[in-house]
Amino acid sequence: MTASRSSTPGASAAAAKPALLAPRAGLTPRGFDSTDVWIFDLDNTLYPAECNLFAEVDRRMGEFIARYLGVPYVYARHLQKTYYRQFGTTLAGLMKIHKLDPAEFLAYVHDIDLSPVGASPALRAEIEVLPGRRLIFTNGSHRHAERVAEKLGVLDLFEDICDIAACEYVPKPEAEAFQRMIRRHGVAAARAAMFEDMPMNLAVPHDLGMTTVLVHSSYLDHPVQQQMKSWTELPDHIHHMTLDLTGFLQDRRAPIGGPAGA
Repeated sequence: MTASRSSTPGASAAAAKPALLAPRAGLTPRGFDSTDVWIFDLDNTLYPAECNLFAEVDRRMGEFIARYLGVPYVYARHLQKTYYRQFGTTLAGLMKIHKLDPAEFLAYVHDIDLSPVGASPALRAEIEVLPGRRLIFTNGSHRHAERVAEKLGVLDLFEDICDIAACEYVPKPEAEAFQRMIRRHGVAAARAAMFEDMPMNLAVPHDLGMTTVLVHSSYLDHPVQQQMKSWTELPDHIHHMTLDLTGFLQDRRAPIGGPAGA
């Protein structure tokens, strides 16, 4: 596997850069020969985790829950993380347990300062030359994804944004979320590649036949992200790993249409 260039860590990054891991010995990862649909997660994937946007979203989720349920902030944070780990997203738990109308929640938690995100001409150049269609697939809101992609300078390169509302609030990593995205956008899974910072969100894409790419995130907010520290090779459902999305796409440009994994 081609090693990708690393991003410069910010204050939230670990002191030591993680190692780029290879697939299990003897396993040939899926390549990009036939890829004509490129699907990108948003948060901590299209933009570097070092922008620390999700920390602000995270804080605002706790504030909303405290106000909505009338509980102390500390307890609200406990519920927030419990629901996130149990249901895939905090919102899914709030809807299931507390019958929350999601619109107000999404509007509040995504009303954040995007100044840490700057235009990325290098990322734009690499996305622009990807052959075929490009989609953003996020557990966040359409407006949040739109604002972030606009700040990055890549919004116009994407055919559409498939957000949590478009999936009728079924979140990744649920298989039904991917099925709804596929049906909505007419995606042939075997011709698609999925880029994600959360390893569990790549299991279903792998099972469906997509090529999967883990964009390593320095934002640690889930037990699986801690477990990654003990990995010595990539799990079978993750075909490629990178520390830098732009560098990976640049390194992948030559193999597109040529030998996979060169």
